[in-house]
Amino acid sequence: MIELRSPKISIPVVLFAGLLWSFGPLVVRYMDNPQLVPWQYIFGRGLTIFILLNLYLFFEEGKNFYKNYFKIGLSGMIGGAGLGVAMITFIYSITNTSAAVTLLCLAAMPFFTALLAFLFLKEKISLNVWISIVIATAGILIMALGNTSEKSLIGFVFGLTASIGFSVFSVTLRWRKETPKFTTVAFAGFFCVVFSSIAIITNDLVFFSSSYNGTLFSLHGTLVCFGLILYSIGSKAIPAAELTLLSLTEVVGGIFWVWLPLFGINEVPTTNTIIGGFFLFVSIIYYSLIMRWNKRYIALN
Repeated sequence: MIELRSPKISIPVVLFAGLLWSFGPLVVRYMDNPQLVPWQYIFGRGLTIFILLNLYLFFEEGKNFYKNYFKIGLSGMIGGAGLGVAMITFIYSITNTSAAVTLLCLAAMPFFTALLAFLFLKEKISLNVWISIVIATAGILIMALGNTSEKSLIGFVFGLTASIGFSVFSVTLRWRKETPKFTTVAFAGFFCVVFSSIAIITNDLVFFSSSYNGTLFSLHGTLVCFGLILYSIGSKAIPAAELTLLSLTEVVGGIFWVWLPLFGINEVPTTNTIIGGFFLFVSIIYYSLIMRWNKRYIALN
């Protein structure tokens, strides 16, 4: 794998990765009635992720790349399933509430990860981290109070579920660090394909939506894959604090693209979402400063 050792080069690479991910909600908004074809979306996106990541691994590691699947183990299966659940619940969240609420729920992932690591890996949580978790929780509660309608509340709950799913994936990587990361993500795509196939067959649905929607399903999966590869390449030279802040480009960009009149969506966040999001951003910045003091580095590989 290409490794960038200079932060001056790595930072733009990671920023661009977040920028790619930020277009995901906009792609979903351009779909024709995505709430009517969630399983087709999950199938198309999962299949794209599975194929593209395996192609990447083939070119990166050669014809023996498939042997990584024998190294996944229990941690990789749980992590892949958690990531798969996150991918599934993402579409149900964003089609039932605003993109801002969904993305801000995902922004709470570092705190869910810290709590799960505390419960299952016995990792200690410092007082400062607890403070950041409390601030983030306040922001989430404010957003929840602003989602009083049944449909919007369902979207909010699915958004939190997606965030927890991503956190499960992160915790399993800490549990067994030698687990092949990209292979685990490819397994998550496969998990989505299998799960959605069962749902489609059980409900007597067609596997493929319109060619227009199918193209957007694949486009979203492609954005996820290329962003993931770029993030992995650039993350090794950047401290965790900066990575946490840089990853906010996905949240900020995602909210901005669906609001920007140029793209024709005009989705304006509610007052509660803005206030709750402000609390969440404060908690993440505070959390990032703590991480910087600890001088920790993180990377996918």
